[in-house]
Amino acid sequence: MRAKFTYAGTALVLVFYFVLAGDRGVMLLQQGTALTITFGVAVLILPLIGVWFLWANTRFVTKANRLGELLEAEGGLPVDELRRDQYGRIDRDSADEVFARRRAETEDAPGDWRCWFRLAVAYRDARDTPRARKAMQRAIALHEGRSVGV
Repeated sequence: MRAKFTYAGTALVLVFYFVLAGDRGVMLLQQGTALTITFGVAVLILPLIGVWFLWANTRFVTKANRLGELLEAEGGLPVDELRRDQYGRIDRDSADEVFARRRAETEDAPGDWRCWFRLAVAYRDARDTPRARKAMQRAIALHEGRSVGV
């Protein structure tokens, strides 16, 4: 729950920034000189990119959470079997062991979104965020019935 509040707070701060930057961009455009119009367009582009990025990430997180809820309802969420050190950090060898099992499971059933979801969790536990995200994107695509590239 804390993560949701943090995400919502960060999103609100970003939206506030986008509004401020957009307002400044419009002010620059209203000045009407070549220089201020150029700067105004540049200032307006950044909030547009930011809004798109925030929207895409929010959509991704929402879909991933829905898959997690479905998997939990089915009783298929991965069990936390990782060893941790005295500070609560995941033991690297333990994460590698679980990852190897999840990868084998996914190779045996490459069309099952559940396997890809669990593989994404294993990637995250192994601190490989880019691959975790790609695996989760594949799980989402498979669940939605969309074709996925290799």
